[in-house]
Amino acid sequence: MTLRVRLRHRFPGATMDVAFEVPTPGLTAVFGPSGAGKSTIVAAVAGLLRPDFCRIELDDTVLADTESGIWTPPEYRRAGLVFQDARLFPHMSVETNLRYGLRRAPEGPFRFGDVVALLGIAHLLDRRPHTLSGGERQRVAIGRALLAQPRLLLMDEPLASLDSARKAEILPYLARIKTTLRLPVLYVTHAMEEVARLADAVILIEAGSVAAVGDLESMTARGDLSLARRDDAGAVLDARVLSHDSIRQLTRIEAGGAELLIPLIEASIGAGVRVRIPAREVILAREAPSAISIHNIVAGTVRAVAPDAARHAALVEIALAQGALLARVTPDAVMRLGLTAGAPVLALIKSVAIEVLDGQPAAFVTD
Repeated sequence: MTLRVRLRHRFPGATMDVAFEVPTPGLTAVFGPSGAGKSTIVAAVAGLLRPDFCRIELDDTVLADTESGIWTPPEYRRAGLVFQDARLFPHMSVETNLRYGLRRAPEGPFRFGDVVALLGIAHLLDRRPHTLSGGERQRVAIGRALLAQPRLLLMDEPLASLDSARKAEILPYLARIKTTLRLPVLYVTHAMEEVARLADAVILIEAGSVAAVGDLESMTARGDLSLARRDDAGAVLDARVLSHDSIRQLTRIEAGGAELLIPLIEASIGAGVRVRIPAREVILAREAPSAISIHNIVAGTVRAVAPDAARHAALVEIALAQGALLARVTPDAVMRLGLTAGAPVLALIKSVAIEVLDGQPAAFVTD
């Protein structure tokens, strides 16, 4: 099952020309700088923009094909829309806003009580939108979109207007939607934190075209992409909890085919967690050092080396047994260690440098 999009559209002074195919269900992040054309893609998929040329297919349904004269009106595409601003009706209560999504909706799997529980908004039902925080308003807007029984959820920078505290409040609910509802989601953002936490796949948009598309793990470990030149560059890996050691205050996980130690977290054995390993925190060596505080020494193979000229640095892709890491080092280190494609290398990673993107730190244990 797939979402396929091909479109070309000319704007004054710019042209959009994109093509991509991503699996469904799952959350696909449309990522790129402001003005790159991300929102244009959402508008075309929703039917709010009629491009000069397009073909848009969701699973077995053609939503638009300009060559064949097919154009499904927006109200029949069953695409739930969530914008940067919640766009709630100010004169209605939260409950009435939510039920508005049910008014013309066909029979579907999303029930009122289930959506309210999923988004944690039962205590808000009698309130008016102006009394809600930004994060609460966005949760209500998401609920209204879900109650319209969409086949596809389109989210156009839904957290862009929120401060960091409100973002932290709503991100777990977005993660819950992704894992619980099994909907195709096209999620526009320019925030790497949101991509790392939520995405299954990434479409990288630059200057009106697709620079790259792929699954999250492979995209975040590529040194040739603009993602790798960001301050927050780093590989994102899905991991599994293997054990906890309350004495050493450590949790052992498996990620990318390697075992890693991280600070103790609250998660059951066998639970899945997602981790991010910043490129700036990965130290490379050809031999294992002795008497060192770093817990994690992972064997890998250099896959590629790309320049990072703006930082007078180099980006080294390191292939693991079942994944890859990205390291930012100096060109001098590349030369001294002989870091060329195919060379064996050791990646040294501090436990405290590994960011757990879901799950919670454990309370400190002293016994």
